Amino acid sequence: MISVWSDDGDDGDRDKMKTKNNKQWFEDENFWINYAPIMFDDARWNEATAVANHVKRIANLSDGDSVLDAGCGLGRISTELALLNLKTTGVDIIESELQAARESAEAEDLTIEYLNADLRSFSRKEQYNCVINLYTSFGYCDTQEEDLLILKNMCDCVKKGGTFMLECVSRETAILYWTPGEEFERAGYKVVTHFEVRGAWEGLLSQWTLYPLNADLNDHKTKPIVDHVFTQRLYSAAFLRDKILSFGFSDCQVWGDYDGSPYDQNAKTMLLVAKK
Repeated sequence: MISVWSDDGDDGDRDKMKTKNNKQWFEDENFWINYAPIMFDDARWNEATAVANHVKRIANLSDGDSVLDAGCGLGRISTELALLNLKTTGVDIIESELQAARESAEAEDLTIEYLNADLRSFSRKEQYNCVINLYTSFGYCDTQEEDLLILKNMCDCVKKGGTFMLECVSRETAILYWTPGEEFERAGYKVVTHFEVRGAWEGLLSQWTLYPLNADLNDHKTKPIVDHVFTQRLYSAAFLRDKILSFGFSDCQVWGDYDGSPYDQNAKTMLLVAKK
């Protein structure tokens, strides 16, 4: 397989995805300590209740049904699912985020099972009425094989008659909402983003640079506090749909939003809804 990060003969971007101890970037606790407040802003937290309600409705879940939030992070969605009387499990590779999620559950007097596990190896075959992987938490591994192993493991966790939901940046939505970058203030930082296409729209390189709020970006002496580069592999909706169907599902629809709107030129996101 040819990596999307070496199409031009330069493996520099792939190298930047590794931490000093040779882990992939998403396994680095320090990354999430610095960037979680940037990526999960107030708008993302405020939408969590509505997203959880959509999940329960779309999957036709009843009180007491089981849900796996794969890649749960800080428990943004899993907390809301538990508040809807669903038996909720959250899995993530970052222990510090899981600890924050546990504290949130305790504050709400909720019982949520939070597990520190790698989705490349985690699987509970046919244990859940619904499995979700939301807000573009897919496509970051070094190889496509690892990505698809995660996808298969998540699909395997769904009971017969259950539902799998995957939301992420697709190749089509990356093209629809392409921007070279922007500047904004968030979580006490001045944030500068920069984006580049890799391969034939096979990947999207993202650079997130954090500066002090009062930084003069026109001054060449200005140094960032943190500067991080990572690449997300971009899959077409049709490719992911067909893979999910091959993993034992009878139907897989592609929506442009949680309201079931078409996945077309007006799509807000890519949401795959599969029934086993």
